[in-house]
Amino acid sequence: MSDLETFRTETRAWLEANCPPEMREPVRDEEDVYWGGRNASFKSDAQKAWFEACLAKGYTVPAWPKDYGGAGLNPAEAKVLRQEMSRINARPPLSSFGIWMLGPALLHFGTEGQKQRFLNEIARGEIRWCQGYSEPGSGSDLVSLQTYGEDKGDHWVVNGQKVWTSYADKCDWIFCLVRTDKTNKYQGITFMLFDMASEGVSTKPIKLISGNSPFCETFMEDVSVPKSYGEDVPAYVGEINRGWDVAKYLLGHEREMISGAGGGDRTAAIGAAMKRHAAKAGDEIDPVLRAELAMFDVDALAYAAMGEKFLDEIKVGKAHPAQPNMMKYVGTELNKRRHELMMATGGSRALEWESDETDGGKPSRNWLRTKANSIEGGTSEVMLNVISKRILDLPGS
Repeated sequence: MSDLETFRTETRAWLEANCPPEMREPVRDEEDVYWGGRNASFKSDAQKAWFEACLAKGYTVPAWPKDYGGAGLNPAEAKVLRQEMSRINARPPLSSFGIWMLGPALLHFGTEGQKQRFLNEIARGEIRWCQGYSEPGSGSDLVSLQTYGEDKGDHWVVNGQKVWTSYADKCDWIFCLVRTDKTNKYQGITFMLFDMASEGVSTKPIKLISGNSPFCETFMEDVSVPKSYGEDVPAYVGEINRGWDVAKYLLGHEREMISGAGGGDRTAAIGAAMKRHAAKAGDEIDPVLRAELAMFDVDALAYAAMGEKFLDEIKVGKAHPAQPNMMKYVGTELNKRRHELMMATGGSRALEWESDETDGGKPSRNWLRTKANSIEGGTSEVMLNVISKRILDLPGS
């Protein structure tokens, strides 16, 4: 038996022993997702037991080095763990923008002091981060951001506004793009880290068309941000005025995360699932719609295969740097199409908004939520422009 086969056998046995049955059920509401943070609480004993078991094993961030709270798994072992968790439908023990977005940027650009402090806090679920990127006048053209940090020697005084900051009203710290040089558009931005409890920081939820409110506006009024949190722990990542380099690197991980909303392997076989759902309601699916469902299954499987190829290319350092843009475009458009098909299959019942039968209008609310997928993290139009210029090498207009 190879080392990888042995690892799979041991992982399967560990999951059987440590993942409670409740943690293998689909997520039903926001409280089923454990985000961590200094004000976090567990919904159930099972959620707490699953998190603590994974934390002890390093499985909240399995591919991170052990020095930073991870399990130190190599890419092949991490893939096996993902497959085995998917096989039993295990929920992630910890969800965190620190894991998906800031962590990779710190691993690449951070100082050893920043890694020791912030990565371990993220891995232990002690800190919940939000992202301060977009502004009311700077979305697609993010580099035009105007939030300004005035240099006061040992600290900055930050003033400005961010928008679409997911869960800002529930987060502990923010990683924030702040202009620190008004004379240089690209080399005048600093990637700052500061506490959301700082005096002068306030948030206001944005209610979406779906009726939910994961996004916020975030306001900063004379916020004092120290330049250092101690020895080798600067309050900025990378170099002062070179935060755009960090931002672009992080955007690649954000786009991979959002493209995952398309589901890849999770969206496969929607045709069979919708057929079973329709049969329960006594419906027959129109032959044309059945053909569209089948075509979706084919495209979803192709997307999953593309994702596997992309991950393999990353492992050997051959991935095109613009490829996350392609994954983001395809994944989000696929997810929108998936929910359009679910609504079409559900017919007029899928439009219902409040009853217990639809779990409070979950199908229609989720369908409406997907409309934001092709806007957040860079619009589909921006993704296509990047693909055209950087992958296809087409001339600009």
